[in-house]
Amino acid sequence: MVSCHFLIPAAGMGKRMGLAHNKLLVELQGKSILEWTLGAAERSDSVVWIGVIGHDRDESVILPMLDRLTKPHQWIRGGETRQESVYNGLQALPAGAKYVLIHDGARCLISPELIDRCAQELERHPALICAVPVKDTIKVVQDHCIVATPDRSRLWSAQTPQGFAVETIVNAHRSAIAQGWQVTDDSALLEKLGIPVTIVMGEETNIKVTTPQDLIWAEAVLNSYIDRD
Repeated sequence: MVSCHFLIPAAGMGKRMGLAHNKLLVELQGKSILEWTLGAAERSDSVVWIGVIGHDRDESVILPMLDRLTKPHQWIRGGETRQESVYNGLQALPAGAKYVLIHDGARCLISPELIDRCAQELERHPALICAVPVKDTIKVVQDHCIVATPDRSRLWSAQTPQGFAVETIVNAHRSAIAQGWQVTDDSALLEKLGIPVTIVMGEETNIKVTTPQDLIWAEAVLNSYIDRD
């Protein structure tokens, strides 16, 4: 089994949920969204270290969650943007870390098996993301008018984790700083540098909890897990 370090950006606010605080602290089935995410990383056979990147305002709430983990872990202070936060997390990796998986804290339904599959693929690919094919027809719209209909067979919906050889992703972030690039996910940095990024089949349930409707869906998925047990 490949050994991976696991970084969780966890500094997001809950504006689209109508919240004035970090949405990762919202509870589902008696545990916070972040605790569900941490639990998946804890149960993964490939994860050897967990780093959570967040804001100072949440440190006192999140540290007790980390202290309940059995795997080595670290709290890491985030930056002004997600990109800055991830770079802070990369700099905090233990010496000798070879592979890293970067996973949105709000994707709390991820399975340990998907984490392990992504880790395993890092032996063959220096950069990857998990994703699922889109089901809907996608329209490109400008000024409320359709301007294009992309070929659906070529469209995938990106998820996390996104996995990288540590040297590859650190160098990509340094290039971004030098060039002034701002991106919304880490794989986009590799794309700008012309480095191939491989797709690993994700999970339909691996949604990012962003809206109140997502909370309803997440509750339903967790209920199905409990029913199977």
